[in-house]
Amino acid sequence: MTQDGRLARGNESRRRILERAMATASQDGLEALSIGRLATDLGVSKSGVFAHFGSKEELQAAVIRAAGAVFAREVIAPGLNLPPGLPRLLGLCDGWLDYSQRRVFPGGCFFYAAGAEFDARPGRIRDLLADARRDWLRLCAQTVTDARHLGELTEAADPVQVAFELDALACAANSTALLLDEPLAYERARAGIRDRLRALATRPDSVP
Repeated sequence: MTQDGRLARGNESRRRILERAMATASQDGLEALSIGRLATDLGVSKSGVFAHFGSKEELQAAVIRAAGAVFAREVIAPGLNLPPGLPRLLGLCDGWLDYSQRRVFPGGCFFYAAGAEFDARPGRIRDLLADARRDWLRLCAQTVTDARHLGELTEAADPVQVAFELDALACAANSTALLLDEPLAYERARAGIRDRLRALATRPDSVP
């Protein structure tokens, strides 16, 4: 077998492990991940899984990075393809809700679940999750700032505060839909996001 062939097989093996690990962690938590469990689930040897990650913490860190790439593909990239300002802000919010509602991860938003698991547990894994959340909130706040500069939102729209409120509505929808089996939670969040932005818009009718 050529070096390229071995590399391709190794990359495919790592991809399969991470896909399974992300799905498992979104439902059962990052602490539920283990090299032995993944080996059993995938029908491979423990040594094969261990060779890719080496430790449980490295596995958890790799899963967080992989989940971040999925979130970027499913939510951030489509949002950034929209015009800056209100269209982009609504696109990012709707993209987040759609990503949760479609169960891209079976446990809803991966970062909501993992964040709740590690929010009071200092260490490397918590830091990685916190960085991902900060990046999302900064993006939302910057998009609010752009909308203000474009004259779409009033000066009363504090970017950090608005980003916090919109994110809170999205997280509430994710939690309510999962815990209470309430599919209308997503529509309520969409309505709440639009009501909040209309209240801050220079032209309320510009918020669909």
